[in-house]
Amino acid sequence: MNNSKLNQMEGNGPRNDITNKSGMLVSQILMRASIGMPTLDFLREVSKLLLDFTRCDEIEIRIVERNKLLYCITANEQKLPLQCGTIRGRHNEAGQVLPCLKKETDLEKICQEILNNRFDPELPYFTPNGSFCIGDTSNPLDLSSETCKWAGGRTFHIDSAFKSLAVIPFKIENTDFGLLLLKSRKKNFLAAHEVECYEDFAKILGIASTQRRAQIALRERVKELTCLYGIAKVAARPGISLEQILTEAVALLPQGWLYPDIASASIDFAGQTYSTEGFHESPQMQTTQIMIGGEKRGAVQVAYSKKMPELDEGPFLKEERHLIDAIGRELSLIIETMQKEEEKTVLQEQLRHADRLATIGQLAAGVVHELNEPLASILGRAQLAAKIPELPEQARLDNEKIVKASLHAREIINKLKLFARQEPSRKDRINLNDIVYDGLYFVESRCAKAGITLLRDLDPDLPDITADAGQLYQVLINLVVNAVQATPDGGRITVRTAKHGADVALIVQDTGAGMDEKMLKHIFTPFFTTKDVDEGTGLGLAVVHGIVDSHGGSISVESTLGKGSCFEVHLPSTHPEKQKEEEGNESAKE
Repeated sequence: MNNSKLNQMEGNGPRNDITNKSGMLVSQILMRASIGMPTLDFLREVSKLLLDFTRCDEIEIRIVERNKLLYCITANEQKLPLQCGTIRGRHNEAGQVLPCLKKETDLEKICQEILNNRFDPELPYFTPNGSFCIGDTSNPLDLSSETCKWAGGRTFHIDSAFKSLAVIPFKIENTDFGLLLLKSRKKNFLAAHEVECYEDFAKILGIASTQRRAQIALRERVKELTCLYGIAKVAARPGISLEQILTEAVALLPQGWLYPDIASASIDFAGQTYSTEGFHESPQMQTTQIMIGGEKRGAVQVAYSKKMPELDEGPFLKEERHLIDAIGRELSLIIETMQKEEEKTVLQEQLRHADRLATIGQLAAGVVHELNEPLASILGRAQLAAKIPELPEQARLDNEKIVKASLHAREIINKLKLFARQEPSRKDRINLNDIVYDGLYFVESRCAKAGITLLRDLDPDLPDITADAGQLYQVLINLVVNAVQATPDGGRITVRTAKHGADVALIVQDTGAGMDEKMLKHIFTPFFTTKDVDEGTGLGLAVVHGIVDSHGGSISVESTLGKGSCFEVHLPSTHPEKQKEEEGNESAKE
């Protein structure tokens, strides 16, 4: 600033002890920056400090942060409230946001051109560092200069209630701009050497803002990494369920966001919702999806309970968008891993079960072959002996026991044949309702003796299926007998048929004792039984499973301890033309 300007402004401003007090001011500004407080809070604190230091009537600070203009105005008149907020700023030719209001005033035009570095320090209103200063705003401004062609050769007027005005630019992180505006109602209030001092303060304010941003960024990164690490640590605990992982994970989320005290979170997955206390959807909410196998299976949501200032994505930081997306990906990976582990466990159990069945089948085939001939001989001779008229009474009774035991053994061998796939199968077109009508005839009396009500609920429009009638009779009888044995104190057994898509279903439901989870895992395992020795061999349900499987069907069971069980058999229905085609293909192969 030239000597005439210096002489012009050696007026009424604060000049004594400015150097001594400046060190304390700088320390206070840097101390507040190191705390890492939110931007508007920081601007409030700094503007109050500068107002006390400069004894101006009003201090205005504008800074650009995250492509938004934040401002704070502090006045020494208590009747004027503190003004802080976020507004839209102007853009320069490079597309950067400038700390200039969109008002079409001469002051805003000057602010914009200062930041564009288009000023003439030879003019009495500019300093070499690019600050603008005027001691009496009521005087018109002549900005005629080669550098200030933007002025268009016209006279500028600063329409303001303040007489003295200084506009001091500064930079933050070498990318964003800021402006410090000092205002006084007194003429020539700001001396030249004071303006130079305030330019240094503005530079320090830029440095402090950079430090504050770094402090906040570091704190947010620590919070985000702590959140992600916490979720990974929970998921790594052995034996933990998915429900427990999601319950504990959602409790970690609010601490990873900028305003944890008003943040709440929710995780939705597979129809279940896990949320922190007080969560509800709001306009200020971030959401990301949980993707499993390329499909949306759930969502992660974080919401604020109060309206907060606009940042990158509403009130949220762009880093928080990265965080919630990372949480969504991590939860997706955890869920996929757990599901694959469960599938692996099921497959391993199925392989072990298949291996056991193969082993038992091989054993059964050998046993059937070795026992069939001697058993036939024993049974035949016992039946011949029963025809001897002079057979003593005791011998006759013993012979009857031999016959009965032999018949029981033959029944077991026949079941073993089915299990070992040694019994030939003859499949014809049949209707499952006919199987039920005929088959239940043989168990009605047994149900009546046990005090069990036997109910039928048959679908009259049931289509025919291709199956072995004899084997399906055995499936029906085994399931009903199993239900009778599970209902020793009387109750109800319901046999239903129904059409399910392309399948035909046979459903046997009882109101008996039911089974627990441990028992359900083994009900189709050969020789597994909970009955007494004289009541079962443990082969009935294994044979049922084998028959259903050989027909290309499936069997499932649902049971509740103390309430009963429900067995549901699904068999495919094959169209007659398709059956003929299949038989023709088989004949051609032969």
